Amino acid sequence: MVRTSGGRRRVAPVALVLALAAGCVGCAGGAPQRWSPEAGANWQIVLAAEPAAGVELLDGVAVYDLDGADTSPEQVAALSEAGARTICYVNAGAWEDWRDDAGEFPAEVIGAAYPGWDGERFLDIRRLDLLAPLMEARLDACAAAGFDAVDPDNIDSYDTETGFDLTRADAVTYALWWASAAHERGLAVGQKNAPDLVGDLVDSFDFAVTEDCAADGWCADLSPYLDTGRPVFAIEYTDRTGSGDFAEFCDDPALSGFSLILKHRDLDDWRAGCE
Repeated sequence: MVRTSGGRRRVAPVALVLALAAGCVGCAGGAPQRWSPEAGANWQIVLAAEPAAGVELLDGVAVYDLDGADTSPEQVAALSEAGARTICYVNAGAWEDWRDDAGEFPAEVIGAAYPGWDGERFLDIRRLDLLAPLMEARLDACAAAGFDAVDPDNIDSYDTETGFDLTRADAVTYALWWASAAHERGLAVGQKNAPDLVGDLVDSFDFAVTEDCAADGWCADLSPYLDTGRPVFAIEYTDRTGSGDFAEFCDDPALSGFSLILKHRDLDDWRAGCE
């Protein structure tokens, strides 16, 4: 539920064909290959970088979660050539006025302001008839840029004031649409937060991404992913968790297997891990 704000310039993707040497899932019958991430992978997430800015390759870090609109195909290819995997961040549940496609969203799907994030408003996730073509275009751009996976944010907006009468069932339907659409394009897909939806989503998603789950005490709700060898990429934030508390999380047997990192709330390139 954390994005960057301010002006953004979409870098037009070009078609790239990357050989995914390992982790084929759903390959039978000519289906697109996709990455099958493994539990325990070290990772980094950077969403505050300027468009087309370089991404630092960190020693021992094999997975990078980056903004799909601000990361060029050349950057994705460079990370892939270095042996890293890349996840394409997309805001699935909220409209952002700085995105290049902001004007394509019908007014009827744009709802209440997202608290704390200027220029961002909730989307009516029930309206797949209107949202699907827009989100498919974003997924196509992720795939064309060479990303291995997608991180659809804000799939759990039904439990807040969105301006729409959203239900838990609406959130499940929307999330499962994302899983299917991502897989059709050969992309792995992550469940973002929404611990109460795990039972409905775990069989369709390839990994999970959490925010403040250790600080708030709900990491265990995502354990079904770890139980089946899939990673939980867990972000803790410095405005909630100090370095001492983070070290305790790293040493906590209950959090063994979680891919824990400590980040600034704006998701710049600073990172601390449990290594």
